[in-house]
Amino acid sequence: MRLSGSKHCATEGDGKKMDQPPPFRNPFVHVLKFTPLEKAKIGLMTVTLFPIRLLIAAFMMLLAWPFAFLASVGRSETTVEPQCLWRRLVDIILRVIMRIMWFAGGFHWITVKGQRALPTEAPIITLAPHSSYFDAIPVTMTMSSIVMKAESKDIPVWGTLIKYIRPVFVSRSDQNSRKKTVEEIRRRAHYGGDWPQVMIFPEGTCTNRSCLITFKPGAFIPGVPVQPVVIRYPNKLVRLPIDWVIDYFTCWCLRNCCVCLYWSLMISIFLPFRFKILWLTLCQLHNEFVIEFLPIYTPSEEEKRNPALFAVNVRRVMAKALGVPITDYSFEDCQLAMAEGQLRLPVDTCLLEFAKLVRRLGLKPQNTEKVLQEYGNRARKLEGQKLALEDFAHFLDVPVSDMLRDMFALFDEYEDNSMDIREYVIALSVVCRPAKTLETMKLAFKMFEAEEDSVITESELAVVLKTALGVTHLNVSRLFTAIDVDDTGKITFDKFRGFVEENPDFADDYLHTESVGPQSGPSQEPHTQTSPSTINLQGTANSKTANGICPDFSPKDHDSSVDALIKKHN
Repeated sequence: MRLSGSKHCATEGDGKKMDQPPPFRNPFVHVLKFTPLEKAKIGLMTVTLFPIRLLIAAFMMLLAWPFAFLASVGRSETTVEPQCLWRRLVDIILRVIMRIMWFAGGFHWITVKGQRALPTEAPIITLAPHSSYFDAIPVTMTMSSIVMKAESKDIPVWGTLIKYIRPVFVSRSDQNSRKKTVEEIRRRAHYGGDWPQVMIFPEGTCTNRSCLITFKPGAFIPGVPVQPVVIRYPNKLVRLPIDWVIDYFTCWCLRNCCVCLYWSLMISIFLPFRFKILWLTLCQLHNEFVIEFLPIYTPSEEEKRNPALFAVNVRRVMAKALGVPITDYSFEDCQLAMAEGQLRLPVDTCLLEFAKLVRRLGLKPQNTEKVLQEYGNRARKLEGQKLALEDFAHFLDVPVSDMLRDMFALFDEYEDNSMDIREYVIALSVVCRPAKTLETMKLAFKMFEAEEDSVITESELAVVLKTALGVTHLNVSRLFTAIDVDDTGKITFDKFRGFVEENPDFADDYLHTESVGPQSGPSQEPHTQTSPSTINLQGTANSKTANGICPDFSPKDHDSSVDALIKKHN
């Protein structure tokens, strides 16, 4: 697969042109390499400043707990009462405690630009981009309500602090929870400003801040004025949506520093991903944070009727303020990028672009297994016959369009206006079931293998794995040789499966990619071109990015396309 150098047009929603083309860089993966000086500084801070800051942060959380508990006692969760004097005093005390905690964590100066709107002017605040748990700083500054998973309120200490800000809880066990959450947000938004403002991260997941991905419409369904707020972290180590860089640093520690050895092992073994981010951030002498309140955005009548359009236009305003591109990548793409399987996607994968086109064209099947098997049988009968664009459209039973041309270009490797439909089926299998690597490989073997002996060659394996990873070039010689122990020049699926079961990390150990694709558009930090390297060092998404602040609560029936993209804002 390859990213086409000349796309027909960057589109959004209903296929209309966007102001900026989507970035080619994977927005869910952040490749970061440490200089020797940075490594030495992190190693020193790990054994000196980090434990002190961690203790102070824990102490401030414990100190805040009794105040939050007292202020929450006897308070109704469904109605809002005028805040009495002593509760106002508690509110001030909690803000001071939280500010001290952030100061101890290295956030010595928090730059605030613009002016926060009153709840009567904008009941909802939308924040972006969302990249880490430190995005909670604006919440503690304003004591606004947020959307949280219901399980959070049962966490000792933390749950009490969360309940104090009167969050909107969403329950994963309740099938109607999404609808109830949106109704609660709407109820509060139309209450005349008595409730605290609801602060929402409309992206619904964490990114690397290189662009703004698709906004979920939940914050825009009430149809009330919102205040867009953008946040920036000039410090590059604060914004880490992946954890391979920590493993990279740990390996350096193992080789170079006996003192760091103990701490690195403890962090790598016992700390989950979110605490590794905390570790790196607290190891910085100073962390910068900038929050900018943009002018209130009042929706038009059309936007009130179409929350998706409302979301698109607000996103455009925020992207312009940040100076970053917008893209149609979404929460579903994050799930694809972070899926845990034997094949983890590299940074420059084309599959995110492919998945986006699949959604736009409505090609994601409802009955995945049945449709994939049907496609596999049809592709096998073609025996590698190349298809033109019109044949591709006939295979999928869709009309020829610019978006279909863009998808066709992904598989038109030699730019001869032809493609192998088997590659499309493999890519679709990965997108529909990203964690089921062996199922995808079984389907691929079935399409490529010879009927007489059910085997494939090295070149065919290269095509299969190259497509499954969404890369342009892939060297599978070492992997094929390791599987083909009898040196027959052919392998079966059973041999492949047996090898994978014995070597679950075969992709990290045997595969070799070459990054030749373009990188992102404008972003807040430079991104250097990566050189050929093994997949795990190339920046694979090898762990899911947790997102406890803003779970996905948007109703599924509001994921429709937008009708227009230009709107003046107040």
